[in-house]
Amino acid sequence: MHADDLALLRLPGDPTVAPDGTRVAYALTRLDLDEDAYRSTIWVAPVDGGPPRRFTHGPRDTSPRFSPDGRWIAFLRAGGDGPAQVHVMAADGGEPRKVSEHPLGASALAWSPDATRLAYVARVPEEGRYGTDPDVPPEKEPPRRITTLKYRIDDVGFTIDRRTHVFVVDALVDGAEPLQLTRGDFDHADPTWHPDGRSVAFVSARHAGRDLDLASDVFVARADEPDAARAITDTRRLLARPAFTPDGEHVVFAAPEELPHGDTVGLWSVPADGSAPPRRLTGAGRHDVAHHSGRGAQQLITDPDGGVTTVRLHRGAVQLVRFDAAGDPEVVVGGPRQVLGYAAGGGTVAAVVADATSAGEVVVLTGEGKRIQAGEGERVLTDHGVELASSAALGGMEEITATAPDGYPVHGWVTKPTGAGPHPVVLQIHGGPHAQYGYALHDETQVIAGAGYAVVYGNPRGSSGYGRAHGRAIIGDFGGVDRDDVLALLDAALAEPDLDATRVGVMGGSYGGFLTAWLLGETDRFAAAIVERALAAPDSFLGSSDIGPHFLDGYFGREPQRLTAQSPLARADKISTPTLVVHAEQDWRCPVEQGQRLYVALRRNGTDAELLLFPGEGHELSRSGLPSHRVARFAAILDWWGRHLTDPAD
Repeated sequence: MHADDLALLRLPGDPTVAPDGTRVAYALTRLDLDEDAYRSTIWVAPVDGGPPRRFTHGPRDTSPRFSPDGRWIAFLRAGGDGPAQVHVMAADGGEPRKVSEHPLGASALAWSPDATRLAYVARVPEEGRYGTDPDVPPEKEPPRRITTLKYRIDDVGFTIDRRTHVFVVDALVDGAEPLQLTRGDFDHADPTWHPDGRSVAFVSARHAGRDLDLASDVFVARADEPDAARAITDTRRLLARPAFTPDGEHVVFAAPEELPHGDTVGLWSVPADGSAPPRRLTGAGRHDVAHHSGRGAQQLITDPDGGVTTVRLHRGAVQLVRFDAAGDPEVVVGGPRQVLGYAAGGGTVAAVVADATSAGEVVVLTGEGKRIQAGEGERVLTDHGVELASSAALGGMEEITATAPDGYPVHGWVTKPTGAGPHPVVLQIHGGPHAQYGYALHDETQVIAGAGYAVVYGNPRGSSGYGRAHGRAIIGDFGGVDRDDVLALLDAALAEPDLDATRVGVMGGSYGGFLTAWLLGETDRFAAAIVERALAAPDSFLGSSDIGPHFLDGYFGREPQRLTAQSPLARADKISTPTLVVHAEQDWRCPVEQGQRLYVALRRNGTDAELLLFPGEGHELSRSGLPSHRVARFAAILDWWGRHLTDPAD
C-alpha cells in the first residue's frame, strides 16, 4: 500500500436496519485527494441479496437512522462550509428535507418510537460568538473569562461558550421549530427515547464537583417540557450510551468499573425513575465494553429477555456480544476481526466488520424473532474494499507472544513486506495508553510495510482488551513495565531471520510518542525514531492540554516530583538517536509546545533532529486530517526511514 492508495479506502460507517429487517443503510466515506476533502454518501443494501445502491449524493452525508415505521431515513448532511444539519428523506427515495438549522451543526440522532420526532444534540453558541453576529469576526469577539479546568476540547475548541444541548423536532412537519430541552452551563450527550415516547434520557455532568472529576449522570426529561430534567444516577462514574429496556422500567448504560483511567468498562442498570442505585450487570473487571474508537455510535441494544448487546474488546479483537440477564456473554460476531458499528431490527443484526486487510464491510445475521443470537453463518452485503485489495499487496498480521523480564506475556503482531528479507524493522507504539492495536486494516502499518519495512506492534501493559489488571498496570509508572513489554515484543520478533536487527526504528503518537521518547532517553539501540503528537513534558502538559489535570492526576498522581521523574523531556540530554518530531499546530490534546520543547532540547544536544508541523490540524491528524496532510505525513515518515534505515548497498 502506498500513500496515494488512501484514495482507494472506502470506510463504511455505523449501520441502521429497517424495522422489517429487509434493508441496511450506512454511510460510506472516502478520501478525495483531488479536492483535498472527505466525501460521504448514504448507501442502502438489501438483506436478501442484490448489490447495495447509493441512496444520497452528499457531499458529506453520515449517521443514517431508519424511522421505527420504516418510512423515513434521517441523516446528517454537511455541505460547502456549512456544518452538519439534520435531514429526513423517504426510505424509498426522493429529495431530502432539512429539519434543523444550527450555526454549529447537529449530531447524535434518535427517532421517537412513533416515528414523528427526532432527538439530537447541537452546540448553542453565545450571542455574538462563532459567527452568530456577521459583524463580529473571531478576532473581535470579547475576551473569554475562564473559571473552570474543563473549558476546551481538541478538534472542537472552546466549549464554555458553546455548550451541547438536547433538542426535539417534529421531523414530519415542514418548518417545525426544534424544542430545546436543556439549558444552562452544561454539556449533554447520547439522547435516547423512552419506549412510550414521552421522555428522553441523556448524559450530562451537573453535579457541584464536575470540574474536578470525570463523573457524569443519566438524566431523564419529558420530551415536551424544557428545563425539567432529573438525574437518575449518583455521579460516581463516567457514564455513556444509555438505553431504555423495552418495558421502559430501567436504563442500561456503560461505565468504568471504578476509575476512568485504565479500567475496564462494564454494563450497569438503574431504575428509570431513579428509585435505586445502579447495579452492575457484568462481572467486575471481566469484560471491557468500552466505546471502541471505530465509526459507529454503538448504542446499547436491549431486548425483552433482559439481554444487552454491545461490543467487547478482547486481545486485539472487537467482538459483538450479547450479555444475558445474568451477565453471561454470547459472542454474536467474533474471530480475529473488529466490529466498528452495529444495529438490529426485524430479526436482522447488521455490523461493519474489519480485519487485517479490510477497512470494513457490512455483514448481516438473521434469526428467529427479536432476540439477537449468533447465526449459523454470516452474509457479507458489500465489497467496498475490492479496489484497494486488487491494487495493493496488503500485508497480513503474524501473531507473536513474548515474555517480559518479570515473566508477563506480551501479545502482538508483525506485518511484513513482500519479498525476501532481512527487512529493516519499525516498532510501532499505539496511543492511549488505554487503547489497542488489533484486527483491522491500519493504513499506517500497511504503508510502512509497503515501503519495505517489517512492522512490529502490540498491546503492552496499559492497553485495553486484556482486563483491568493489564490496563491499570502502568498507573504511576509510565515507562516501566510498558517499556519492558514493547522491548520484549521487539526482541521476540527480531528472533525471526527475515528481520534485520541492525536496522530498527521506533515510532509512536500521543502516549506512544511519550514511550518512544522515553525509550530514546535510556537506549541507543534504535537507528532512528519518530515522535509524534507526544506527551513529552508532563509539567507543561498539566496546564496546556485539554485533559491535562485529569489525565495526569489519574495516571501520574499529584506529586510534582513524579511529573519530572516521568518526563521524557527531562531525559532529552541522553538522546542521541536521530529523531523526527511531528506535531499539529492546533493540537489541544498534546499541544504543539510539547513537540517544540522536545525538538529544541534535541537540537541543543547536537542530536540529528527535525520538526514537522502541520497547520490547521489537531490531535487526530493521522486519522481525520486533510487528505493532503495525511499524504504529506506519510511522505515525511518514509523519507525519514529511508534516510536512516535503508542499507546504502540496497
